[in-house]
Amino acid sequence: MDKFPLLWEGTSLGELTVEQEPLYTWFTARCRLPGKGIWCAWVVGDKGELRLGVLEPQNGIRRRFSRQMTAPLGSLLRGELRPAGGSAETWTAAAEPDRLFQTPWLRKQLHGARGVLTRKEGSDRLLALPYDEKKPFPLTPLFCLAQLRDIGGKKYVIYAFNEKEWPVFH
Repeated sequence: MDKFPLLWEGTSLGELTVEQEPLYTWFTARCRLPGKGIWCAWVVGDKGELRLGVLEPQNGIRRRFSRQMTAPLGSLLRGELRPAGGSAETWTAAAEPDRLFQTPWLRKQLHGARGVLTRKEGSDRLLALPYDEKKPFPLTPLFCLAQLRDIGGKKYVIYAFNEKEWPVFH
């Protein structure tokens, strides 16, 4: 069992415990929350990050992930607390979202798309496509990997792509 600090703005507010099993890794995060609101625990490695999920105020969180999900993290460095809902996230407008990718299918699907936002999270590229329930679902073949979220008061469909431009669950 390994233990790491659980940080908020550089200050340790708790502990992240990591237990390795042959096929899975268990993560347990316990801490005092830095303020009101909904907070997520993250695992940060030297090559990537993984969101554990929303912390319960009294119990923290305990989650299990497969080696396939944890291998891209590299060597674990720490846990982090981040506000849920993205208030600490920085999104950038993508004027030509098709140019963000080399994959022909993605380029074709994104050609001419308007209002697209993007950001990097570890080695993954996140793509936020405007969502209108009266229009076709963005990137329909990938809908099972989508997350619906509000960013700046508008609805978006969020997709994550790894460094090989493969869609990944985020």
